[in-house]
Amino acid sequence: MRRPGRPPGPLGRLRGGVLTAVLALAAGVLAPVAAAPPAAALTAPVAFTADQLPTYQTNGIVWTLAEANGVVYAGGTFSAVRPAGSGGGSTPAVNFAAFNAATGAPAGCSLSFTRTSGTATVRALAVSPDKSTLYVGGYFNAVNGTSAGGLVAVDTATCTRRAGFSPSFSATVRALDVAANGTVYAGGDFQSVNGQTRRFFGALTPAGAVTGWNPDADDPGRTLKVTPDGQSVLLGGDFFTVGGTGSHALAVVSATTGSLTRGYPDNFIPSTAVIKDIVTDSASGGWYAAGEGRGGNSFDGRLAMELDGFGQRWRDTCQGATQAVRVYKGVLYAASHVHDCSTMGGFPNQARKHLTAQSVDDPALLGWLPDTNDGIGEPVGPRALTVSSRDGRDFLWVGGEFTTVNGVAQQALTRFANGPDTGSPSVPAASVSAPRAGEVRVSWRSSLDLDDSLLTYRVYRNGSSAPVHTTTGSSLFFSRPQLTFTDRNVVAGQTYSYRITATDGAGNTSALSPAAAVTAASAASPYQERVLADGADLYWRYDEPGGAFAADASDSRNGGVYVNTPTYRFTPSAVAGSAALSLNGSDEYVYSDRLHRYTSPTPYSIETWFRTTSTSGGRIVGFGNNIGTAQGHTSSISDKLLYLTNNGRLAFGVQVGSTSSRPTLTSPASYNDGRWHHAVATQGPGGMALYVDGVRVASNTTAGNRSYNGYWRVGGDAMNNAWPNRPSSTYFAGQVDETAIYPTALTADRVAAHHRLAQAPAPPGDTTVSLLPTEDAYVNSVAANTNYNDQQLASRGTTAYLSYLRFALPAAPAGQVLKGARLTFRTSSDATAGSTDSHTVVPVTGAWTESAVTYNTRPALAASVLGTITGATAVSTDYSVELTAPALGGALGSAYSLALTSSGTDSLRVWSSEAGSAASRPQLVLTFGAE
Repeated sequence: MRRPGRPPGPLGRLRGGVLTAVLALAAGVLAPVAAAPPAAALTAPVAFTADQLPTYQTNGIVWTLAEANGVVYAGGTFSAVRPAGSGGGSTPAVNFAAFNAATGAPAGCSLSFTRTSGTATVRALAVSPDKSTLYVGGYFNAVNGTSAGGLVAVDTATCTRRAGFSPSFSATVRALDVAANGTVYAGGDFQSVNGQTRRFFGALTPAGAVTGWNPDADDPGRTLKVTPDGQSVLLGGDFFTVGGTGSHALAVVSATTGSLTRGYPDNFIPSTAVIKDIVTDSASGGWYAAGEGRGGNSFDGRLAMELDGFGQRWRDTCQGATQAVRVYKGVLYAASHVHDCSTMGGFPNQARKHLTAQSVDDPALLGWLPDTNDGIGEPVGPRALTVSSRDGRDFLWVGGEFTTVNGVAQQALTRFANGPDTGSPSVPAASVSAPRAGEVRVSWRSSLDLDDSLLTYRVYRNGSSAPVHTTTGSSLFFSRPQLTFTDRNVVAGQTYSYRITATDGAGNTSALSPAAAVTAASAASPYQERVLADGADLYWRYDEPGGAFAADASDSRNGGVYVNTPTYRFTPSAVAGSAALSLNGSDEYVYSDRLHRYTSPTPYSIETWFRTTSTSGGRIVGFGNNIGTAQGHTSSISDKLLYLTNNGRLAFGVQVGSTSSRPTLTSPASYNDGRWHHAVATQGPGGMALYVDGVRVASNTTAGNRSYNGYWRVGGDAMNNAWPNRPSSTYFAGQVDETAIYPTALTADRVAAHHRLAQAPAPPGDTTVSLLPTEDAYVNSVAANTNYNDQQLASRGTTAYLSYLRFALPAAPAGQVLKGARLTFRTSSDATAGSTDSHTVVPVTGAWTESAVTYNTRPALAASVLGTITGATAVSTDYSVELTAPALGGALGSAYSLALTSSGTDSLRVWSSEAGSAASRPQLVLTFGAE
């Protein structure tokens, strides 16, 4: 379905074992290493890889494809062909070209289709059953300068036009097929053939004479196909009647007379839709139709129909203007720009995907997802498909309007083979945490492979070449479930780093994920323990140093996705020992990322911490029917909202059924005071309740809400004007922390307990001091006599950079000792600021000053290491490194210098104390407590 100005995209469901495997992972079931089944190359029944092969391309649109004897023919609106890639000269090819199916290079068949006026085009190709004749139809009146009437026959052995076959069509021929007896069937815009009335469909003998076959449609034909038994012709197009009888867009007629043998009422195919392509498949006993419609209630997907009786087997109602379909070894491949499968229980509106596969037995989407762009023309992406065999291999050819394939420049033509599979999965997105004493949890968002949905993951610890954990998991582009490994072989106080790879069934392996490091805890966070004990089944702590993945600290594996790169590791956070997330109030948010949408919950609780000074309000947490993406799709249905009004009051509202009623609780006080506040909203059989800072501030008896499947979002989504005191902004500007969703309504006692745990010092009486450097600078071995006193610091081993920071350490408060120290910093906006290497923090023993230090005068360093920075790979991102506190304890009350060093080759660049933004400057955070 073409929707100008609206970015469409993805697809529906998994089938069979793939669905079962993903559901198991979503529920937190991870197979032990010994039980991990091997992934197979190309997840069955997919038979083509997603790796595009080098193929000649055209300089215009390819509308149609056909194949014969290992040669693929392309027709369209273009004037030249050229090699794959940007290099290589072009060769004239006017609206027609032929290619070697196995090499993708021209096959030496050159015919030029032109007109004396108007724009010539080839719109239909068909090959005779014996492969000896290629029929070419379209809008042209000459072939190689010789007169023609819109349809010609070409000898495939010699690439010459066949003499004597010279029919004349009054308008464009858009569809062709050839029966076993040689009859040529045509459809299109014409209303006469050889001067005889044939409205939109007609047939010719092998000699080019008009036959008596006359379906007599009332609107153009787009496609047609002779059934395998030769008794019927399947018609598709724009029409509403055939032979005066109602049958919209689809009809079955006699192959002899054209009389209607099976019609379809207007409600079978909506009046706003047309049928663009039809193929048959004797092996499955079916035929398959491609639909294109206008509007959300139209038909844009695929139909599977029976050859015996012509009834419907299944219907795919995904939106996205299907242009072409082909069957190969039990799989229906489709060219479209599918973007919304919510009408068939699949994913809601997302970015467009253009090539898909599904079994001929059901409409569930399979793990084959190479992609093109929309391209030129209307634009809709791919327009035509054909399968050809040559040199012992099978190839799927794709033609259309696109100008890229899998993100690489390639215009109008591409092809895929049945092997070998050479593409590697994407790199897993990993995060680590230490949720409990003696445990490190490694979580990762599953990878994406365009032709393998079942992948094998290996987790490596501390740089070892042997994995500490191996498992398998299934994923598709619209379903990237979170996987988790809990490492219990850890020692409290020690730091561990982890990296992960993904491998497909052919053995193609991704690069290692960036190292993610964490220090094993000696005791768990009391707040986190209580949240988990009270049953949270979504718990985002926002402790990631960067990236696109929000880990779920609960056991439900309900990870989230960060959109538009919010500010990570914000401090101070609401709960001691963690970090918070900062949102800009315009386009940054987090959405829940799981296999299927949540069923609308009742009862439930929403819990989060928030901090803001905004006077524009905004959605803090809410439930909606649309997934969030980088394209920013918002929900058309949304409720269970926790939002802030313009004057800072907290509101909690639901929608009752599908009515306009929106019962909403609003706090009497305002909370946009720049302080952290604890918010909990509950709904259950007893009604709704809103708590702020541990105290219930409003309640009612509303027990129900609107029932629909959807996704949780934090930070923003649509809000219509029916919501009471609707804020000016639907996005929240401020900080959020510790967001949790529960499948129960928390009691007042539990809410109050959560608030007390977060507010209580851990342990009681601790004092935290944050220090800015009194001096900082870096040196460069390439410019050994230069002093660098600017807005950045740097660290690298090869062609060395070293950085120095001096802090004025305070004396310990009375009765307290130094118990913890950490260095916080933000990587700069330099494109090379992030580093995959480890960088160490060491004491400086020599003398230096910010204004004079150079590489040649650099101070001496201690051999001891205070801390190690790992995983600081993103630019403009906050990170921190824990330091060995006792080493600093002896220097309290005096100046103390640290150095950043490395032995690697990948530089780390961070903002210095001269940075323009105070939030970007490095800090030394000291924690004092009782002895």
